Amino acid sequence: MGFNCGIVGLPNVGKSTLFNALTATAAAQAANYPFCTIEPNVGRVAVPDPRLDMLTKIGKSQKTVPTSLEFVDIAGLVRGASKGEGLGNQFLANIREVDAIVHVLRCFEDSDVTHVEGNVDPIRDAETVETELMLADLDSLEKRLLAAQKKARGGDKESVAAVALMEPIVVALQEGRMARTAIPPGEEEAVRRLQLLTAKPVLYVCNVEEANAATGNAHSARVAARAAAEGARHVVVSAAIEAEVSQLPEADRAEFLEGLGLHDSGLDRVIRAGYALLGLITYFTCGPKEARAWTIVQGTKAPQAAGVIHGDFERGFIACETIGYEDYVACKGDVGAKAAGKMHVEGKEYVVRDGDVLLFRFNV
Repeated sequence: MGFNCGIVGLPNVGKSTLFNALTATAAAQAANYPFCTIEPNVGRVAVPDPRLDMLTKIGKSQKTVPTSLEFVDIAGLVRGASKGEGLGNQFLANIREVDAIVHVLRCFEDSDVTHVEGNVDPIRDAETVETELMLADLDSLEKRLLAAQKKARGGDKESVAAVALMEPIVVALQEGRMARTAIPPGEEEAVRRLQLLTAKPVLYVCNVEEANAATGNAHSARVAARAAAEGARHVVVSAAIEAEVSQLPEADRAEFLEGLGLHDSGLDRVIRAGYALLGLITYFTCGPKEARAWTIVQGTKAPQAAGVIHGDFERGFIACETIGYEDYVACKGDVGAKAAGKMHVEGKEYVVRDGDVLLFRFNV
């Protein structure tokens, strides 16, 4: 099960620099000109989780395997993208494939780095991108709504349901509101199948100068206020600092960050926010061969969680031995947890919790 976040924004806001830092590679160009990223660059980044290190230690595991999140660096968008300006059509096609949008906003002043609009204004930049996404959604949805309305008049039940689903979203888009503000209750999956750009969850990443990495600045404060008003999330990072951190040995990173007044890296903050944005949680498996983290959507039941490991585990699911992470640590492993009565055998209706240490029983 893979989850991915598309990194978007206007040209020269720091998308590719952030992508390079996140994936610790030089796969994406970070040149100072529009459209330097022409094909989407994809990188999978390990999700840092100190719980996994503790499980490895307790379980004396030979191998540690973290879970991961995928980031897609998408070419910069400009005004008119919904009409094919710049790399508009390609941009819109690429972004439809991602689960969530990481919207990078330039919140730093630097005369050496050109801005496609001439000056720094993250709110205007956010509105430029979002307007293009709304226009693209509206164009797509109006055509589908018209076709569904014709069939609905003929009594087609599926079309009647489709009209009821699409009409309020079209109204919202016409009023300048995102599709995600008009999703009828219980219809989230149906809307997801429409592949609307503005129905995807959004994380605003405020790219600030190094001096303001710990506290943010006036520009990022405006973005924070906008995110709060929308019920969205935001993270303040310095892509320049993250690029430096990604090149340091692991052992030196914490000291470097502390010297800048930072308790963790932008990578950690973006991943945590991305996880929350997608409603993801982590469960673990632990044994002498390996300690491993697995990603699932919050609310996943045990058989489907088992299926993330292998389809046979889900098909032949019998039960799962479950130990909460805190109990596993307090009891120094599964043997101690069982002795203390902290291990529970759960069936098919068990909803897996974040941090569960699981052992699946199955038969195929």
